[in-house]
Amino acid sequence: MKIVLQRVKKAHVEVEGKITGDIKRGFCLLVGIEKGDTERDAVYLADKISGLRVFSDQDGKMNLSIQETGGEILAVSQFTLAGSVKKGRRPSFDSAEKPDKAEKLFQFFVAQLRDKNIPTETGIFGAMMDVYLVNDGPVTFIISS
Repeated sequence: MKIVLQRVKKAHVEVEGKITGDIKRGFCLLVGIEKGDTERDAVYLADKISGLRVFSDQDGKMNLSIQETGGEILAVSQFTLAGSVKKGRRPSFDSAEKPDKAEKLFQFFVAQLRDKNIPTETGIFGAMMDVYLVNDGPVTFIISS
């Protein structure tokens, strides 16, 4: 699994002009699932993300987690994160997991975040989505299992 994590002041996702997920301060996660990814990977990443200390404390240091700040998560499935552009000019998606398996693992990952009492919104798996966000910092990390 590959995740692009962005700390945001707010974010929402629209499908066909309708908002399907909307958050205030927290994380926007773009989630790519590859062949061979497992529930174990999803548990690891949910634990890592929920405890990641990237929010400022009273001294302005990145020292607080999303759980400590009461932040929210917008998780968006992102098929293209499994793409490779190493050869040629057209991306290869050979490493991307099949949609049915990827959707199950994505939903499992979201459930792991919600089980940690982090309000988590999503887009619609497999849909064309418009993602809007106000990046806070900017603070952006790439995390993989």
